[in-house]
Amino acid sequence: MAQKKSNWKRRVVGLLLMYVLMFVGYQYYEKKVVEREQFEMMIHVTNECIRVGDWKCAEKNVRELLKSEPDDTNLQMHMAGILFEQERYQECISYIESLNFKHKDLDYLVEKSNALEQELKNLGVEKSMHFRLEFDGGPSKKDVMEALAVLEVAYDSISNLFDFLPENKMSLVLYEDKEYQGTGPRPDWVGAVFDGKLRVPVNMMAYREVYRPVLFHELTHAFVRAMTRAKVPCWMNEGIAQVIDGSRNNEEHPAGAKPSIESLRKSFVKETDAATVKKLYWFSKRMVEELLWRDGGGPEAFRKFAKCLQDLRELGMDGSLKKHYGMTAQELLESVK
Repeated sequence: MAQKKSNWKRRVVGLLLMYVLMFVGYQYYEKKVVEREQFEMMIHVTNECIRVGDWKCAEKNVRELLKSEPDDTNLQMHMAGILFEQERYQECISYIESLNFKHKDLDYLVEKSNALEQELKNLGVEKSMHFRLEFDGGPSKKDVMEALAVLEVAYDSISNLFDFLPENKMSLVLYEDKEYQGTGPRPDWVGAVFDGKLRVPVNMMAYREVYRPVLFHELTHAFVRAMTRAKVPCWMNEGIAQVIDGSRNNEEHPAGAKPSIESLRKSFVKETDAATVKKLYWFSKRMVEELLWRDGGGPEAFRKFAKCLQDLRELGMDGSLKKHYGMTAQELLESVK
């Protein structure tokens, strides 16, 4: 009898221990699920901060995520890029040097940071509400202030068209020395460029009919970059910039066959044939105009195009075009006459 009672107690104790372990295990599982959901939510918020260029928000969240995943190389690369985007070049370099892995994107950030840090030391600086203007040589005060004035007008116009205000100040470099024209080789037909900074040769400032559309054009590229972190197809980027700068409104249809979507998607800067370049720019402008005309060509049409750009990151080129316009890029190209 005593033996049966002892066995019964052991079974009860065993069952209680099992239930306790199950309860503790469930509680641990629930905690991990909540932590993972919070982690995923923070990643979502961080991606949104990066998408809109809110670098302070992005930095705060990435630093918090790194506390949970200190060896996550993807987070570490994002951290380096966020420091770079805030023009904290020395911090960016030091952070990359502290990492225990190598990557070509990190090498690029170090190279670019060193070059831009040297620019900051060498160039003169003027500022306006939305711009930091850097210049080498001795451009006249008139040229510098005229560039800032045109940029502020362009900023207001483009921000109203897209209903979008960039989070950060933008940088313009007025240069004489080719050292400051930006990194990478480019053909002779390329004048001003946007590579994170608007870069304009100072000799353009002598001709208002030249520099005004150029500044509008390059500033449009800056807005596109601020609106989306996606890799924007070149035809969309160059097309909307031409529409806004208004400098190629009377060009005739180029002779020959239409370009391919692939040639319109990739960068035009590597193209050396002048006739091909002209054709790529013409079709880019007409394709974007076709999208804008479908919605009346007014402010709402530009805002819809901006939303299409912003959805490129998640949906890709054809996915975003189908969502907003009900067609693929190839179908759009075929509609251009």
